[in-house]
Amino acid sequence: MNLSGTVQSYKLTEEDALRAHMYRLLAHFLGRPPEVSELEAAARMTGDETELGQAIQAFAHIAGRSSHGVAVQEFHDLFIGVGRGELLPYGSYYLTGFLHEKPLARLRNDMERLGIERRETVKEPEDHIAALFEMMGGLIAGDFGEPADLGEQRAFFEAHIGSWASHFFKDLEAAKNSVLYVPVGSIGRIFMSIEEMAFTME
Repeated sequence: MNLSGTVQSYKLTEEDALRAHMYRLLAHFLGRPPEVSELEAAARMTGDETELGQAIQAFAHIAGRSSHGVAVQEFHDLFIGVGRGELLPYGSYYLTGFLHEKPLARLRNDMERLGIERRETVKEPEDHIAALFEMMGGLIAGDFGEPADLGEQRAFFEAHIGSWASHFFKDLEAAKNSVLYVPVGSIGRIFMSIEEMAFTME
């Protein structure tokens, strides 16, 4: 999902730059089928010996062996399908069992307060996991005005992401149509755990 905002001239700390990059990487692969060039770029990713690093290495390994057509079909089966995909990656659905419920209304209120606007050409509800991760990355990097402080980041995370995203990523890891997206689920699940722990320590 494309969101409008003004990119600020702001020097991020290395840690925040990495966090924003991780949110945007996940948003990218969860928001649309990967292009050939994106699979090639993913195949060049490297990770360290941490749990997150190993998940990144697994993603790179599978991306390097995935054909573009198969990756597109996998995305379709997981998130689009005939009528609906295997997974519904929306906050309202995970929190209430239905789409377009109160979690979406609360998100829209926070988006208005934070100066985040949905583009008219976007069809997906704003509580899609990819849109939320794009928003979180933008809040960290300052795409919608001044970079959000840690308190604002934590409030947005707890209200709109932390309450359900880990469950979604576990479902993505276990989905019958997941191959390339198994390590995407692992990366997301591990990253959510890191974020939750970091916010708890603040």
